[in-house]
Amino acid sequence: MDQKIDLKLVPIENPGELNLVLGQSHFIKTVEDLHEALVTATPGIQFGLAFCEASGPCLIRHSGTNEELEQLAVRNAEAIAAGHSFIVFLKGAFPINVMHAVKRVPEVCHVFCATANPVQVVIAENEQGRGILGVIDGSSPSGIETDEDIACRKDFLRTIGYKA
Repeated sequence: MDQKIDLKLVPIENPGELNLVLGQSHFIKTVEDLHEALVTATPGIQFGLAFCEASGPCLIRHSGTNEELEQLAVRNAEAIAAGHSFIVFLKGAFPINVMHAVKRVPEVCHVFCATANPVQVVIAENEQGRGILGVIDGSSPSGIETDEDIACRKDFLRTIGYKA
């Protein structure tokens, strides 16, 4: 059987250069479980999340603590339109604050990226639907860090409190 696959690039709409997490899961309760994981990981967190259901009514399920972020997640989920994918936008928190909690959600199969960089989602589409092949996250390297760059990196991490 000869099947055709179309490849598409879907840019993530992220007007405020917010941190986001894009992943794949496998069950309708993803929305509630991710919501609980996020609020438990970082009290007071502001986020919006959306999940593309892949069977049954195939709805975009959504939740969050910030209506604007929730609507941003819904718009991006609608543009990606790949079954069982989810996207979370964070405000006042970084992916490093929530990644362990997100990955511990039993439905989460894969995280494609966690970033504030410009992102393009590589989509494969055929008559059955759409799937995420991967992402283009930010820019390509411009060189190899020097001793001065290493010192700056180490100083930065200590300045922001991630290393002692």
